[in-house]
Amino acid sequence: MTSHVEQQIAARIARVRAEQERKRLEREELAARRKAGLAKRHAAKLRLLAERGLDLTNETLAASGAL
Repeated sequence: MTSHVEQQIAARIARVRAEQERKRLEREELAARRKAGLAKRHAAKLRLLAERGLDLTNETLAASGAL
């Protein structure tokens, strides 16, 4: 048989663990949305560059002009 105090402590621990799990899931969802948004923005940028007829290969000179 557990005491009232032990029950309160167990309930508090359960609430803290549930909150930690909720925050972890929230962080994972945010990271997934951020990753998807970044991919969409990158694809839109590449589409725009292609529409403008810019060379998308990696054969251009570096910004410094070095070969």
